[in-house]
Amino acid sequence: MTRFTQEELEAARDRLVPDVVADGLRVLFCGINPGLTTAATGHHFARPGNRFWPALHRSGFTPRQLLPSEQRELPSYGLGITNVVARATARADELGAEEYREGGRLLALKVARLRPRWLAVLGVTAYRAAFDDRKARVGPQERTIGGTRVWVLPNPSGLNAHWTPATLAEEFGRLREAAAEE
Repeated sequence: MTRFTQEELEAARDRLVPDVVADGLRVLFCGINPGLTTAATGHHFARPGNRFWPALHRSGFTPRQLLPSEQRELPSYGLGITNVVARATARADELGAEEYREGGRLLALKVARLRPRWLAVLGVTAYRAAFDDRKARVGPQERTIGGTRVWVLPNPSGLNAHWTPATLAEEFGRLREAAAEE
């Protein structure tokens, strides 16, 4: 993987990263917002140590562990990626409450248009802020967006050490099983 200087990463601040989407996906994964490494590469979950790609594979969503640069293969598995907030930051705590709420509103419109079977929001704190649901927990939610069911997954960032690679894969696996039953 390319190593970026701090200047190169800072130059990626506020950059937008295109979604990886298609109509009628099985699962649309939704990150909080792009990090600077993601923005610099144009590939979702590109920061070394992010556990999204390993969890996706270990849970059975993909037959092998994809590299961030292979993200365009996801729709062939019925999967996609978007974000609650589009702009790139170094840390999610740089986002304001209004950005989360507006991100949730725009995400709901995107989901209504694309009609995935499941929306999987990666991070309970982001989900709570975007959809004003203070009681949300990891797992399936009561909320639906049109016909799309919602599942909150743990944030796969390496900073979220409470969730190990094994427990992340287990939770991703619960969603995979639910999505396969439909």
